Amino acid sequence: MSRQIGHRPSHADLLRDVSTSAVPVSRSRLDAIVVPAARPSSALQNIIDLSVTLSVPLVILCSRQANVAQVAERVDRTLGARALVVEVPIGYELPGPSQLTSSSAFHEASAGRCSDLSLKRNLGLLLGKLRGWHKLLFVDDDISQLRPADVGRLTSLLDRHPIASMATREFPDNSVVCHARRLAGFSQDIFVGGAVLGVDLNHPELSFFPDIYNEDWFFFARRAADRSLSKAGEVQQAEYRPYANSERAAREEFGDLLAEGLYAVFECTAGWEFEDQMALAARPSYWGAFRDVRLTMIQETLDNLAREPFAPEVASAEEALRRAEKQASVIGADVCVAFLEAWLQDTYSWQQGLHRLSPVANDRTALSNLSLTNWISCGYGERLNEPLP
Repeated sequence: MSRQIGHRPSHADLLRDVSTSAVPVSRSRLDAIVVPAARPSSALQNIIDLSVTLSVPLVILCSRQANVAQVAERVDRTLGARALVVEVPIGYELPGPSQLTSSSAFHEASAGRCSDLSLKRNLGLLLGKLRGWHKLLFVDDDISQLRPADVGRLTSLLDRHPIASMATREFPDNSVVCHARRLAGFSQDIFVGGAVLGVDLNHPELSFFPDIYNEDWFFFARRAADRSLSKAGEVQQAEYRPYANSERAAREEFGDLLAEGLYAVFECTAGWEFEDQMALAARPSYWGAFRDVRLTMIQETLDNLAREPFAPEVASAEEALRRAEKQASVIGADVCVAFLEAWLQDTYSWQQGLHRLSPVANDRTALSNLSLTNWISCGYGERLNEPLP
């Protein structure tokens, strides 16, 4: 196994790429499009328009710059749109026991990373289960060029698979380190992710999104491990500056190291049972070796960038890589093993909790059960915003 440890520029071998296949007729429709929204309401217009084209209602989970009243007003102005717009307040926690993967030790390994994306995606799963829905489509609020035909293909895949996803090639959906690899002239592919992700809520082994960078890779890890994860198409995400803040690389490093190391195990163990793959990944010796390989890869990238003509982007990339290198150097093998063990325990507890959920009659009751009080149901010229008890 040690001879096979290494950074892999692509994990395409773990995918079933059906993005160019014919779109079969699905047995059932999407129940909702769930948007974890953090940007202003104007960023949501493409997704609102898509929901109208597909005649699928929206669930928009708002925080940060996404204001519930402003989002609801935009929905009301779009003919044919329907949405449940919900505020996810600062400090909100899902009902039930705290997840082991959210412990302070892992927070420290992630350089104090602060994001509510995993929380909102998990919230979407719980809301869907409480409403008795079958098929959900997660779409991030920076996604565009999502074609109805590709959504139809993805929806039909959920008749046979628990998860189907899409890839964002432009602007590339990569970590800061992988963006720097591309800038340095190395080959660097993209993988599918949670930005456009279809989920069969009735699947008995439905996972959750841990609070870590690359949370989507952990959500569909079992499907990637057995090479049944389907790619239904490609979309575009809004461009951003990956090197603008070097701390971004530090905050991503723990999740990037873990996800890349875990998927490297999957690449080398085709045909193995998932439990055997995880047993291999639970060895501290593996993570010690993989961290060394990652540090070598980062240094290799720095060496190549040093040969590039001076440019502000190159200088910023070098600074970000040095910050990622510093963070990786303090991540011990034991904390990697501990996270994987916590993740497996959390997954089991999450699945048991989902099995105990019973569908409720309406959105109001579902949101009450989730302790969410600021919400608006809008569209079709109607608006509902009852105070919750």
